[in-house]
Amino acid sequence: MTTVEEKLAKSLTAESTALIPYLPYLLQDLWELGSSPKDMATLIYNHVNVSIDTKVLDLACGKGAVGISLAKKFGCRVKGIDLMPDFIEEARKKAIEHQVENLCDFSIGDINHSVEIERDYDIVVLGAVGQVLGSQEETLKKLSQTIKKNGYLLLDDGYAKSESEKAYLTKIQWSEIIAESGFQLIADLPIEQSDLSDVIEEQMACLTKRTNELKKRYPEDAHLFDQYLKSQLVECEELENDIIGVTMLLRKRF
Repeated sequence: MTTVEEKLAKSLTAESTALIPYLPYLLQDLWELGSSPKDMATLIYNHVNVSIDTKVLDLACGKGAVGISLAKKFGCRVKGIDLMPDFIEEARKKAIEHQVENLCDFSIGDINHSVEIERDYDIVVLGAVGQVLGSQEETLKKLSQTIKKNGYLLLDDGYAKSESEKAYLTKIQWSEIIAESGFQLIADLPIEQSDLSDVIEEQMACLTKRTNELKKRYPEDAHLFDQYLKSQLVECEELENDIIGVTMLLRKRF
């Protein structure tokens, strides 16, 4: 059975759980961890009626970039959950910095447990965590439990450019699974290639800097840091060549 720590490591593209204690340092320069708050806000603005009574659940919220952005833009209430204490601490600080601490509640927790107990949300967000909740079918089934009928799911994932890319689904395959899971695809927003290149360049520069600092400080673990940087480069190559990063807005039909 895959442990919580293994799922956490995998969601952050770490090959070993031994890297987990170092992740806050490695990722200290990055507030947005994968998902685009701008794209998610755009989809909501264009397709969802949001009020101060709207309840948002941000699963694997990281440092709170998405939840805080939504609270600030729409005035909605956001509950964010993440397994990393350092990320939650940063999210709480950011909420205060952006003056939405009264709208945001960030807590430490395993989202595998959260999906079993959280209920009746208007919008649920799951961004760029891979298969932490299981396969695509299992993920949608578990998330469906947390959403009101006719509520919405914001899902950050990717479309495979061909069926030979086994780790991701094509858009057609996603459409079939979405329909079978009781959702309707309202809109999707693929990442622009020019934007992607800029983000990758900026993030890799930050990660390379922090990796080199850790290698000097902890030479006995240098292989862990090199392995992590390599896994990040592989993921970036996939994003540029094999898959299309996309944010999907789904509505729960029943």
